Parts: sequence; C-alpha cells; structure tokens
Amino acid sequence: MSAVKKILLMIFAFALGCVWAAGGMFYYQASQPAGEDSKAHIFVIQPGQTLKQTARTLSQRGLIRSPNAFILLAYLRKKQNQIQAGEYEISPAMLPREILRKIASGQTVKYSVTVPEGYSLREIASLLEQRGLADKDEFMAVARDRQLTGPLGIAGDSLEGYLFPETYHISRTTSETAIVKAMIELFKDRVLTPENLERARELGLDFYQAVTLASLIEKETGLDAERKLISSVFHNRLRKKMPLQTDPTVIYALRENFDGNIRKKDLSVDSPYNTYKHIGLPPGPIASPGLKSVIAALYPAQTDYLYFVSRQDGSHQFSANLIDHNRAVAEFQLKKPKKS
Repeated sequence: MSAVKKILLMIFAFALGCVWAAGGMFYYQASQPAGEDSKAHIFVIQPGQTLKQTARTLSQRGLIRSPNAFILLAYLRKKQNQIQAGEYEISPAMLPREILRKIASGQTVKYSVTVPEGYSLREIASLLEQRGLADKDEFMAVARDRQLTGPLGIAGDSLEGYLFPETYHISRTTSETAIVKAMIELFKDRVLTPENLERARELGLDFYQAVTLASLIEKETGLDAERKLISSVFHNRLRKKMPLQTDPTVIYALRENFDGNIRKKDLSVDSPYNTYKHIGLPPGPIASPGLKSVIAALYPAQTDYLYFVSRQDGSHQFSANLIDHNRAVAEFQLKKPKKS
C-alpha cells in the first residue's frame, strides 16, 4: 500500500472516529436527563419563541444538557415547528425526549378555578383576572360578541346567565374566547337538553325566559329545599300579572351604585331590570344559575304562595296572602333582637 493511501486511510479512520464520537456525545446528551432532581420547575415559552431560544433557555435553567443536542433531537423527530407557547412543569430528571414531547404537544400547566353558582359576568371576569387567567375587559368584550351570542339565539346583548358555573382547568395561555366557549359548551351540554327545552315550551316559556327565571331563583336562595318553593312564588305572580318584586334584580340594576344595602329609593331605580317597577321577567338573566335552579324554574312546587321573606338565617317564610306576609315581615324583619 502506497504512503498516500495509508495517509488517506488514516484520515478516513480519524474522521469516522470523530463522527462516532460526536454521535455518541449526541446520543448521551439527547438521551440522558440533566440531573436527578425530580422537582418540577415552571418553564414558560413565550408566543413567537423559537426552538433555538427555547433550547438555550432550557439549558441555562439546567433542564437539559445540551441545547444543540435538543435542537437536533427536535429535527430528527420532526417537531422543530411544533413548539407551543405556554407554561410547563419540567424537572431536570426528565429525559430530553419527554420534555420535547410535552412542549410540542402543548401539555401546559392547568389551573383549577371554580365559578360559583349565581356569579354575574362581571364577577366571573374579575375572578379569572384575579387568578391571572384572563383580562377582565377582554373577557367582557368576548362575552358581548354577537358571533357567540347569535348562534345561541340569545335575545340579550351578552352571555349573562349562559356561562355554566363549574370548576374549570385553564392554562395561562388559554384565550378569553376559548374560556368563554368552554363555558358555553358546558351550558349547552348540561342545560340545553331536549327534555328541558320541551318542559320550557310546556310552561309557555322560551328558554331565554326560563334561564332568566332560574337566575332569579339562584340569587334568592342557596337552599336546595327552597328552590322550587321560590320558583312557585314567581310562577304564581307571573300568572297573576303581579310584579315579581325580587331584590336581586334591583341590585343588578344598580350595579356599581349598590353599596350593600337596598334603600326605599332604590326600589324606584329606572331600569328594565327593576321588577318592582315592571311586571314580568327582567330583560334577561342577572347571573349564571346552577342546574338545580334551572330545574326548579322548570318544575316549580305546586303551591299558592305569593310572598316570601327572609328569616335572617338563610331560609325564608312563605305566605299565600298579604296579611300573613306582613305578619312574617313583622316577625322576622322588624322585630329587634332581644338584649342578653
């Protein structure tokens, strides 16, 4: 073998060795975790952040061994363009392929938030903003979007009453539109059932009116045993064309002007929601009713009650006539507590 061939063979062997060494190094860095610490760290990928920037930050945070190996792994698995913005839980003990799979599939951190029954749109928006999950003003704007209210056949100008109260699991990158849509879908699934729609028709109500009535029931009582009784009062008054005279509608009409107490002058507030001034249901729901209040609105108890007054303990006294009602008011509202 000539000297030239020997030199070329040596060069080839050296190059092949370098390739094998580089391959071995890549395999090690791409297949081994950065450490043994299994404690999850919050890692945020900003919208528009590149794979290169993400890999570099992961390396700086001690979550992967090599940014270059991570980038190459992403290309080999054809996920270089699938990195999704969001907030992730990643630990140094995770394998690079596990990290890649998580951020490419959008397995972001989800936060549980419970929307209580009886919350208004403004209260829901404030709750989500306090939890860092939505911008209040943007949420309210989405809730008034006709592209969302139109398909539901809502006569009002917002989704008040149609965002179902439930526990939701939301990531910080979930848009306000996506949150609202999830709440609407749950409302449609739980409330807008064929049975409920048919029952509303039997009562001579469209479903918008049924949800409005349910929202009044929701705001008047938190006791399951009373919901259908409250409903019966409202149904009886509607049938007799008596004003509903329910305080929550006045509070809703006052909005920011409500200071925690209803005064006599407030009962004359000029608003279509004031059921002391206007006979019939208000123009729309005043809050998001729970399913039990919806059922109560559709299946009221069979009573002759026309009045109820708080017993000051969370329950109510029901009456069929004004004389009995005035007695109940005197007993539960006007009497002064005894001094000890």
